[in-house]
Amino acid sequence: MSRHFEKEIEKLKKKILHLSAMVEESLTLAVKAVTERDSELARQIIDVDDQIDDMEVDVEEECLKILALHQPVAIDLRFIIAVLKINNDLERIGDLAGNIAKRTTSLAQWETREVPYDLPEMLKMAVSMVKKSTDALINMNSDQAREVCSSDDHMDEMHRLAFKAVQEEIRKKPERVEYYILLLSISRILERIADHATNIAEDVTYMVEGEIIRHRGGEHDF
Repeated sequence: MSRHFEKEIEKLKKKILHLSAMVEESLTLAVKAVTERDSELARQIIDVDDQIDDMEVDVEEECLKILALHQPVAIDLRFIIAVLKINNDLERIGDLAGNIAKRTTSLAQWETREVPYDLPEMLKMAVSMVKKSTDALINMNSDQAREVCSSDDHMDEMHRLAFKAVQEEIRKKPERVEYYILLLSISRILERIADHATNIAEDVTYMVEGEIIRHRGGEHDF
């Protein structure tokens, strides 16, 4: 491995880790915004999404440049392929954090704060899964990554329960249907964030162990 190639790989590592930190911070702020119904904070998160998009493009261009110039093989090729996939999932999590922020501005217009499902627990789990997956990336730790994968079914189940709870509340209080649909959409977004965190964890496992573990945890069709 040439010294120049080593430098390129290190630069790529720094960029993907910087992106992961940006995304994790954006999601943490989105959770704070929706918990406190803070519209001003929500608007700040939406603005940050453009920076995440720019960084995602930068990482992808770096990967393609390394592939074109150095034609890496074996573990180095595996690393770059994994970074390309992780890069996309991180950008999607950033988008979804922005979507939570947009819904926060709509929720803030309602006086009621009643939530018929365990939103705090879902928010906590989504942040935890993203943090664990990015920590697994930073530490190149497949054990941490597998912990994330094992949490995904629990998040799916919480979303199913949220769906049922919201359905019941809409039947009882049809005049609040718009409010409850907003809450349900947040549950769905959190479930999707968990899916992307799981994708990252699976790709970290591939990066470290060379083993593809996707599709081994059962179906998640809901």
